Amino acid sequence: MSPHADLARLLVSVSHRLYERGFVTANDGNVSALLPNGNILATPTSMNKGSVGESDLVELAPDGALISSGRGASSEIGMHLFIYRERADVQAVVHAHPTYATGFAAARIGLTEPVFPEVVVGLGRIPLASYATPSTHEVAESIAPFVKEANAIMLANHGVVTYGKSLDDAYYKMEKVEHAAHMLFVARMLGGERVLSGGEVGKLLSTFKK
Repeated sequence: MSPHADLARLLVSVSHRLYERGFVTANDGNVSALLPNGNILATPTSMNKGSVGESDLVELAPDGALISSGRGASSEIGMHLFIYRERADVQAVVHAHPTYATGFAAARIGLTEPVFPEVVVGLGRIPLASYATPSTHEVAESIAPFVKEANAIMLANHGVVTYGKSLDDAYYKMEKVEHAAHMLFVARMLGGERVLSGGEVGKLLSTFKK
């Protein structure tokens, strides 16, 4: 299987998983990945992620110019392109609207405190970007203060964007953000979370760096 075909298969798999997990509904969300030639393979505009197929994917140049024929790219592709430009280590980007994490984003609450060890180690702080009109250049501007340090960003009233070294990596970060938001919601229903101390965080990080 060619690298292009293999990446297309994985991109479709991630899109389907997003829909099956309820992280997106209707035509929401978008996924992209870098091709070996430097171009970007992405989900198309206005298509349900549960039904997208390999032939529906679009290929774009690094500047966003459409290379493939057929459907156009998602209107949110500008955010993806910005992340690729700012982070040379990133190979894939996922944007979705998972319920609990998006609820926190709508309440303008970032997931920045160290509460869950697996989140501290696997993601670190999950900042909240200021509100930006979807599908405009404002979205890239809103994440600019965080994109170089964070690997997941909550978008005020809009959802979450995650990115990583592979499609699976970016997708699993989305799962982890939503799971953290769900657990934090439950903790607050039970009286409030207890934040890890600086010493506890330091010990945790040193343990997992060994």
